[in-house]
Amino acid sequence: MALSSRTAAALHALTLLARRQESLTSTTIAASMASNPVLVRRILGSLRDAGLVHSTEGRGGGWSLARAPREITLHDAYTAVEKGPVLTRHAHPASGTCDVGRHMHALLDAQFREAEQAMEERLGRTTVADLVQQVLAKGRELAHQDH
Repeated sequence: MALSSRTAAALHALTLLARRQESLTSTTIAASMASNPVLVRRILGSLRDAGLVHSTEGRGGGWSLARAPREITLHDAYTAVEKGPVLTRHAHPASGTCDVGRHMHALLDAQFREAEQAMEERLGRTTVADLVQQVLAKGRELAHQDH
């Protein structure tokens, strides 16, 4: 699989921005992720290029959502930060003289395309607003367990 951690980092940043409902610095966002601010800025740059966040420079500046959380899907974040297909076939050309090798690329292409379409459809059903609600529910659940 070619899926990186960029999607998870992007969703973390988007959910934090939606939850806090204020402009946050990349250092603040990175602290929430226990990550490096430079890496977070790269992710935020991709999200900005996709129109999901915007930044304000200067005192009091930072990153904020460019759209309402209910208008940003997990698929939006995924396509903003990931390049290329998730599932890829092996890089070496298969043997055209082998009955398996002759057909494997086409067979895998069809299977992988269908799997990626299913993933995209699933990610498109969940929004950043949904993630915020799940974060709040987890917080209530933990608070209830502590009492």
